[in-house]
Amino acid sequence: MPQTLSKSERLSGKTAISRLMDKGKWGGVSGFRYCFLASDDAMEQTGGRIMISVPKRLFKRAVKRNLLKRRIREAYRTQKELLGGKNVDILFQYNSAEVMDYATICEAVKSILDHIN
Repeated sequence: MPQTLSKSERLSGKTAISRLMDKGKWGGVSGFRYCFLASDDAMEQTGGRIMISVPKRLFKRAVKRNLLKRRIREAYRTQKELLGGKNVDILFQYNSAEVMDYATICEAVKSILDHIN
């Protein structure tokens, strides 16, 4: 599996997002909340789809929100093989008031992916 993050690997659409939020399983690790839902549809692509949320109430400046989203996306992109090609929709919700460095985010994403797997 190549280490890219294509458009088909991003969760979009109102119905898909609301289905994930309603029927998904929630969990938390340091600085993150996450929700995941395994999908059995043969019509969907192989591999997972992700959605990343960094709340505006924690970071008023878009520059910091975008920095954190980039770091989370990169951490997922480099470690997505831990899922083993499963069809899993994942929501990463940043939950900490301070900006974490990339290594800390990478460890948190790794523990989330290990838990899901």
